[in-house]
Amino acid sequence: MASVQYIRQRLRGERIETLRRSVEPLLGGQAGAEVWLFGSLARGDWDARSDVDLLAIAADQRAADQLAEELLATGLADDAIGLSHRRWLEHQRGVDPWWRGICRDAIRLQPTQKP
Repeated sequence: MASVQYIRQRLRGERIETLRRSVEPLLGGQAGAEVWLFGSLARGDWDARSDVDLLAIAADQRAADQLAEELLATGLADDAIGLSHRRWLEHQRGVDPWWRGICRDAIRLQPTQKP
C-alpha cells in the first residue's frame, strides 16, 4: 500500500507534467518566453483547494502581460503575473522576501530547467 506522502508526490508530479505539456503550445511563437510555477504547488505544500500560480516571462512587459492573459484565458492558471526578462532578473537578485521566496521555490515549466 502506498504511503500518503508517495501519493501526494506522484499527484504533484502528474499535475506539474500536465502544466508543462499545456504551456508548450502557448510558447511556440514567443522566442525566449518562459513560464514558471510558484506558490504552494511549486513548494509542495499544496492541497486540493490550492490554486495554480504562474509567472509569464517574456522579452518585454507587453509580451509578458499578453502571455499571462493567455494562461488565464486557457484556464491553466488561477493567477498569472507577467514580467519582462529584466524585471524577473531584478527580482532574482533583489532583497524583497516575498520575491526571494518565489525565486527560491519556482519551477520552470518550459523549457524544463531551473536557474
